[in-house]
Amino acid sequence: MGELSRLAVLGAGHVGPVIARLAVRAGYPVAIATSGDPEDIALITELVVPGARPRWAADAVTDAGIVVLAIPLHRFLDLDPGLLNGKIVVDAMNYWPASDGVLKPFTGGTSSEIVARRLAGSSVVKALNHIGYHELEDRAQPAGAPDRRATGVAGDDPAAVATIAGLVDRVGYDPVRLANLRAGRVLQPGGPVFGTVLTLPDFERAVRQDARSLT
Repeated sequence: MGELSRLAVLGAGHVGPVIARLAVRAGYPVAIATSGDPEDIALITELVVPGARPRWAADAVTDAGIVVLAIPLHRFLDLDPGLLNGKIVVDAMNYWPASDGVLKPFTGGTSSEIVARRLAGSSVVKALNHIGYHELEDRAQPAGAPDRRATGVAGDDPAAVATIAGLVDRVGYDPVRLANLRAGRVLQPGGPVFGTVLTLPDFERAVRQDARSLT
C-alpha cells in the first residue's frame, strides 16, 4: 500500500477527535486544528487523539491532501474558502434546524451543495456525518468482519469520491458511493440513514427506497 494522504481535521469538539483517532489507527498522518492556538489543544490532543499533531489551521490544511470539516456548520461561514483550494474536503457537518436553529445561508438547498458552492476551488465529498460520534468509533470493524457496517459517500468528483471511499474503508466501514453530491441528501438529518448504523444490504435498501438518492 502506498503512502496515505495527510489529513487535516478541522474541529476538536465531538466528531473531529473521533475521526482523527480512526484515521490515526488506519495509518494516516493526522493534524487537528481549531480556530485558535494549537497550544490550547495540545494536552487534550495528546490524551484523546494520541498520534495526531495539533497545528494552526492554515498550516494543517497547507500540508494536507484531505481536509475534514468537523466544525459547527455556522462556523463554516467564517472559514476562508481560498485556504481549501485544491483540497479534497470531507463535509462531516450537518444542518439540523431542530437542534441548531435556522441558518439562512443553508436554506436554499442541501447543506453540502451550499458548502461546495462556497468552496468552488475544492472537491467536496459528503461523508462521516450520519453516524453518531460514539457509534462511529464503536462500530468500526476491519474489512471482511461479518457485522461490518456501511456509511455513505457522496460527491461530484469521481476521483475525490474514490479517495474518500478508501478512507472510509480503512477506518472501518463499507463505503456506499451515492450518485452525486445532491444524492447525499439521504445522509442528512431527516434522511433514511441519518442516525443509523446499518449493514451494507440494509443501507443500500434504505437508500434505494428513498427518491432523494436518485437525483
